[in-house]
Amino acid sequence: MKWEPPALMVLVMALGVWLVVGTGQRLTGYPDLRDGATTHDLRVGPMRGLLEVVDPPDEPPTFRVLRRDASASGVLTAEDVREWVGTEELNAITSREPHLLFRVFNITSWWGFAWVAIGLLGQVAFFGRMAIQWIVSERTRASVVPPAFWYLSFAGGVCLFTYFVWRQDVVGVLGQTTGVVIYARNIRLILKQRARDRRRAARADALGNVDAD
Repeated sequence: MKWEPPALMVLVMALGVWLVVGTGQRLTGYPDLRDGATTHDLRVGPMRGLLEVVDPPDEPPTFRVLRRDASASGVLTAEDVREWVGTEELNAITSREPHLLFRVFNITSWWGFAWVAIGLLGQVAFFGRMAIQWIVSERTRASVVPPAFWYLSFAGGVCLFTYFVWRQDVVGVLGQTTGVVIYARNIRLILKQRARDRRRAARADALGNVDAD
């Protein structure tokens, strides 16, 4: 075995871990919540934490940003939060009836849904690779791994790697890094074999033309 694939695997793994924890923040626990508070997942740039919301029936809501290093911001008004996260996300956070998709996927904005869609696309690619391998194997009455299996595996692995980085899920990132490198290596071997086959076919054609002359 060549040394390059394992080395690349380690580098991709290190990249994934760095992307997840590279902000230097560690999960040491969040501050205690105020009475009656609810929380929403919050991501602004490289910072990820919780947005605490206290929304009394007859008073304006107030907010705090809770960080993963157990610190918290001062009490913020809706205008403070709007300037920080934008009107769309603030509306989603303070909505009494959040969109069904937001509740299902545990997100607070359509931007978050775009990242979830990348993860779903990766899952579709993984299902597609198994379906194609199964169909081809059934047709040939033997276990066969067609090239499409590796292409779909690579596409699905990249999508899920990206999704888990966004979710800051170290377990998910580590689970995909090894696979992505293996899928890429198999695709390279397939392409190299095709190139060799083309060269053999070209030489055979050239010899056939010489014999015909």
